[in-house]
Amino acid sequence: MKKPPKRTTIKKLKDRAWKVFSLYIRLRDCIKTTGSRLRGECITCDATLPIEDLQAGHFIPGRHNANLFSEKGVNAQCRRCNLFLGGNPLVYRRAIVEMYGDGYDEILEEEARVIKKLNTQELKDIINIYKGKVDTLMKWNA
Repeated sequence: MKKPPKRTTIKKLKDRAWKVFSLYIRLRDCIKTTGSRLRGECITCDATLPIEDLQAGHFIPGRHNANLFSEKGVNAQCRRCNLFLGGNPLVYRRAIVEMYGDGYDEILEEEARVIKKLNTQELKDIINIYKGKVDTLMKWNA
């Protein structure tokens, strides 16, 4: 008698979604800041690092579901700024305003106040969307 296939848990799907989303953010920002997929700049200190040394840092800490996969609220950051400086929030705020305009920092803060429970299908959709975006960036030539 065959066992039914194991269901993928929400946590595993969320981890997979984060992994591909994080790669997309770091690739996007490497290309945007250096013109290369291999190296990029930290949004808050301008350090140029290899992609594997960059992290996808949130403007609003806490990784709440409403802002977990926010393309405008997550950017490449070095480990020092993201972890040891708590996101380097004042400099990050200035960068958000410079990129998206006055008041956009407040829009992201409002977005982060929403608690959203992501379901299995939403997470699968996120995985597929960002796999496609990563594939597109991987074909990009400097």
